[in-house]
Amino acid sequence: MGYRAELENLSRNRNAYVLALSASMGSIFYGWDTGLIGGVLSLPSFQQYFGVDKLSASAQANLNGNIVSVLTAGCFFGALSTGYISGRFGRKKPLIASGLIYLIGSIIQTVSGIGSSQVVALRVLYFSRFLGGFGLGMSTALIPSYVSECTPKSIRGRCTGFIQASNNLGIMLSFWVNYGSILHVPFGQLQWRLPFAIQIIPGVLFVLLMLPQPESPRWLAEQQRYEEAARSLAYAARSSVDDEAVVAILGEIKADLAGKERMPIWKQFHMMGESRVTALRSFIPSLVMLFQQWTGTNAINYFSPEIFAGLGITGTSSGLFATGIYGIAKVVAVTTAVIFAVEKLGRKMCLLIGGLGQGFMMLWIGGYSAIHPQTTVVPASYVSILAVYLYAIFYGIGYGPVPWIVASEVAPNHVRTAAMSLAIGVNWLFSFTISRVTPNLLEGIKYGTFLLFGVCCMLMSTWVYFFLPETKGYALEDIRFLFEKDMMVRALEDAPGGRVFLGGRRSIPVAELRKAATEDSTMVARSSDEKMSEEKVEATTQSV
Repeated sequence: MGYRAELENLSRNRNAYVLALSASMGSIFYGWDTGLIGGVLSLPSFQQYFGVDKLSASAQANLNGNIVSVLTAGCFFGALSTGYISGRFGRKKPLIASGLIYLIGSIIQTVSGIGSSQVVALRVLYFSRFLGGFGLGMSTALIPSYVSECTPKSIRGRCTGFIQASNNLGIMLSFWVNYGSILHVPFGQLQWRLPFAIQIIPGVLFVLLMLPQPESPRWLAEQQRYEEAARSLAYAARSSVDDEAVVAILGEIKADLAGKERMPIWKQFHMMGESRVTALRSFIPSLVMLFQQWTGTNAINYFSPEIFAGLGITGTSSGLFATGIYGIAKVVAVTTAVIFAVEKLGRKMCLLIGGLGQGFMMLWIGGYSAIHPQTTVVPASYVSILAVYLYAIFYGIGYGPVPWIVASEVAPNHVRTAAMSLAIGVNWLFSFTISRVTPNLLEGIKYGTFLLFGVCCMLMSTWVYFFLPETKGYALEDIRFLFEKDMMVRALEDAPGGRVFLGGRRSIPVAELRKAATEDSTMVARSSDEKMSEEKVEATTQSV
């Protein structure tokens, strides 16, 4: 597709792009806090204010792990809460509420410790990070569903990918704010309070940008508010409610939700096990979110200054500068992948390239750290530092944006709220686990930390190769056909060289499965109508 066609695409779908970018602002403040805290923890002014500099190395590791992980604990509970909230109130209102909760938490973080003792200050910091995390968890659980439900299938992957691009933009900006603080803000409280204060800005923008956006058409259809659902679809497509495409999509949504409208969250969790296919599609979102965390990305996000120090970059300002470059690499990689790769290469190829690349980089860093445990700089140190940046690029191609896309697409429509809240809960649970144990792992097994993440990346790539079909180009209502028959055959058909394992076996085309399903539903409806007519005739005869 040439640049003219891209410009036409941008103009034609500009409402959908604006909607996706507005919702993705919530991911900027998620990334902002993720990248912010590692740099703040390394600031001497913060360490002195909270007494961290007086602790032993192991006690410092424990305290740092607590400060980082208490936010992810809040995110875990925030994500789980969205199952009920979004089913009852939709996607838009809870998203705005999540932004307000995040803002309150950020404000309290900024003022924590003013007029109180060191012990009380630390408690207030813990509370405010948990509260801000609750808002973050809500937003991360809701944004993928909201964007995927509102945007056309032709650009759905790109729009959902904006979530991770925004996340990494937030991480990068926070890295440079930390670097600017150490360079230009005098030693004192303002040096570490300023980064906390600046993170309020993306929260305010998120709330303001979400106010004019429409509600999810699929949630509206669940509530049988079909006229509003049609207006929401027409807004994203920049057409009228009478447009054939809008009418057709609404019809598909109605058919998919037939008999499942207004389903309470407890019933959604129960129905996740109604069949093998539904259970599998409900499980995959949690699995890919688990995989994202076990690539080790948040270990580097949270503790990059310590990791760069282990590779020979010493000094707080030098470590923060190296971390800032790492943030730029991630933003460029994720943005490029979202714009060009997820809709052209597809979800599966992006995960394969990204996962294998991340795995090799982690194994290299672990091997280098084992052979050269000293912090002195040798030629191989530069290769290892380059490996960290290459790791960021591979993450941007694969496990940065794509798990969010796959999770939101694969989850069944009628249990999407429950499946996504569970998936994001799993994401935050293991984000909490990794952020809590990484300081201790780096202190204890050292290079083994990187080897562990490297092996995990290789195992993930194996699963993607053999078991994940490609989902690009399919309507949300058609993705179920990828998993109903020949799932592993489809996965290998979509994998590079995968047909070698299949011989002459091939999967049934989705178009044929859709046609058969439509004919079956028509026959069932006709049979039901005939049965009702017979019962009416019999009742009339008996009354006569």
